[in-house]
Amino acid sequence: MFVFSNFLTAIISVADTLLSLYFWIVIISALLSWVNPDPYNPIVRILRNLTEPVFNQVRRLIPFTNIGGIDLSPVVVLIAIQFTRTFLIQTLYQMVARMG
Repeated sequence: MFVFSNFLTAIISVADTLLSLYFWIVIISALLSWVNPDPYNPIVRILRNLTEPVFNQVRRLIPFTNIGGIDLSPVVVLIAIQFTRTFLIQTLYQMVARMG
């Protein structure tokens, strides 16, 4: 049983790390939108490719994310990531701890 518990702990830890990494990617992408960088820069393209699909889904689901020309979809994504890390990841860690 301890092998399964350790396996689940590893998966949860990787998921938490990926969520944390994506959190910072969203922040960097939002900051870059303020300075309007070269759209052909490979780093900018990677960041946009990683974040725009999620931002577009948020914009489609919550139409009032653009208020006065300010796009709030990154804020919604950051809140969703933080909620997932606080609620889901912690809940999964507690479940694994009770397993043994």
